Amino acid sequence: MTAVAFPRTAAVARVTQARVILSEWTKLRSVRSTRWSLLVATVLTIGFPILASIVISTHWGSRSPSDRAGFNGLDPALIGSQIAQLAIGVLGVLTITAEYSTGMIRATFTAVPKRLPVLWAKALVFAVVTFVLMLPSVLVAFFASQSILSRHHANVAWSDPGVSRAVIGAALYLTAIAVMTLGLGAIVRNTAGGIATFAAIFFVLPPLMDVLPASWNDAISPYLPGNAGRAILSITHDAHTLSPWAGFAVLCGYALAALAIAAVLLVRRDT
Repeated sequence: MTAVAFPRTAAVARVTQARVILSEWTKLRSVRSTRWSLLVATVLTIGFPILASIVISTHWGSRSPSDRAGFNGLDPALIGSQIAQLAIGVLGVLTITAEYSTGMIRATFTAVPKRLPVLWAKALVFAVVTFVLMLPSVLVAFFASQSILSRHHANVAWSDPGVSRAVIGAALYLTAIAVMTLGLGAIVRNTAGGIATFAAIFFVLPPLMDVLPASWNDAISPYLPGNAGRAILSITHDAHTLSPWAGFAVLCGYALAALAIAAVLLVRRDT
């Protein structure tokens, strides 16, 4: 009797964190909405400072002496990064909720049964991509805007106290927002709900603090995520604002808390 030889089945690749990270990088860069959102964030980060600097330079002669004396040349350089946070925040939510809405998350968790490596990989990949893109963007925005403002000697130098920290801090600020909003998306698991939560925390809640008594507002507002994180963008602070690195640490705390809550819910709901 002749023995029948069956082809040997290829060994199944072992799931490692490195392979999960590579998978998430492939998914992130292959989605068209990701490329458009990051392009919008880059254009906003660079374009608005240049536009603002041109407008300021054009109308510099009509400014009063007091306005000129109080002008901070760093402000227009960082205005784009504060607007770009909207694009980064929305993309952070979409990075994970899009898989829930399409059902692709089932295939992802089938491939990675332990679940949590997926969350860590998504957060790491999105954070690295955000920082790598935003750092050169804020640098270009700074040097371009200061070149325009230098015509009226209204610019600040890179070597001035706090300037380099504030510019690099803008990229760090956007990276922390990226991680926090991804965590919010993982908690809510719904695109509309995640974006609404992000908008409420960063754009709705801070103005509402103005209806509180001044003492309450001064005590609470500095610790809101957006206000705390933006402390790193400033070269000065007063008694009612956090110091730059303390404010950034508070924002990072919110981002890590969002990821931690997302991890707990992920294990409970999807296993």
